[in-house]
Amino acid sequence: MPDTIRTATANDAGKLAELAAVTFPLACPPGSSPADIQAHLEKTLSEANFSEYLADANITVMVLDDDGQLTGYTMLIAKPASDPDVASVLSALPSTELSKCYVHPDHHGKGAASRLIQASLALAADKGASGVWLGVNSENAKAIRFYEKSGFQRVGTKSFKLGNTVEHDFVMENRL
Repeated sequence: MPDTIRTATANDAGKLAELAAVTFPLACPPGSSPADIQAHLEKTLSEANFSEYLADANITVMVLDDDGQLTGYTMLIAKPASDPDVASVLSALPSTELSKCYVHPDHHGKGAASRLIQASLALAADKGASGVWLGVNSENAKAIRFYEKSGFQRVGTKSFKLGNTVEHDFVMENRL
């Protein structure tokens, strides 16, 4: 039986932080330092951070729930892009950011990520978005292929600070 896709609640903050600690490092470039990864987890993906995200009316976190065990999540941010490099390349406005899209490695290759991203895109459209954009590390070929299969196209680039390192991301957009 596949995982249930649902909107996260405040009670999920701790489980989301635990899942992020497993999944975020998988998206980092091979040369990323453990210290930089840990700094990012503490700065943006802690239980306290998820509690704040879940309390923000402009943020929706969707989860894959396998009988109480979270196996994946996305984060949709329904706000105009604040990064000028991103804002200058988006064409489908209003646009929602797909800030996070992660599935536990034990669930890779089973269609879970595709189901989760399709549900997230549908939710963004239902809430009035004309497009969804994301940033993906330019060295993460597997994720780039997945996003392209999900209807995203490269439209630009932006920088991403990972700890003390500046990484380079592709900006990808999906016109809904």
